[in-house]
Amino acid sequence: RYKSFSISLPAIYHYIRSLSNLNPMSLFKSRLSTIVCLLALACLSGCGIYSFSDTGGIPAGVKTVKIAYIDNRAPYVNPNLAPKLNDAFVKIVANQTKLKRIDDDNANYVIQATINQYSVSTSGVSSTSQASQDRLTVGVHLTLRENYHDAATDKDIQDTKEYDVSGNYDYNATLSLQDAEAQLLAQMVKDLSQSMFNKIFSNW
Repeated sequence: RYKSFSISLPAIYHYIRSLSNLNPMSLFKSRLSTIVCLLALACLSGCGIYSFSDTGGIPAGVKTVKIAYIDNRAPYVNPNLAPKLNDAFVKIVANQTKLKRIDDDNANYVIQATINQYSVSTSGVSSTSQASQDRLTVGVHLTLRENYHDAATDKDIQDTKEYDVSGNYDYNATLSLQDAEAQLLAQMVKDLSQSMFNKIFSNW
């Protein structure tokens, strides 16, 4: 039975950056060997042996997660955003981590998210000084409560961290907000859920 092997994407990034210090011939050889290794790992990944992950920063003591339902406290509430964003974020966590999701405030990670910004502004003006493009800005505030044992230091970790993510979405000013929302919703959900994941699990 094969055992899954996780590779941190940030680690690969820093390794590639380090290659810039090599002389041209060594750099060529290193890049060639790196490409060969990555291709081999990609093939193995397709066979189910290896898997790539950008969650190398999850402490070993973190095994469980509680994801609270996303609250929408923006001045203007898009009723479709919170449920779809919640489902997308839960799916990403399930697909890209091995954490067990539980409904318990004593989980190693307790994640809470609040949509706190949803506003429209003008982002483009035509030659006749009329608005040609509007911008919808959506912001989400994240709270991560940590509660786990760190085996490396033999200490119990209890901490709370807060993050903010946001996205800007431009649309033609001739559209009503409702029409723009219908066009932009899928992209908003995709972008924001991934940004939330990156902040919590990679702090990107």
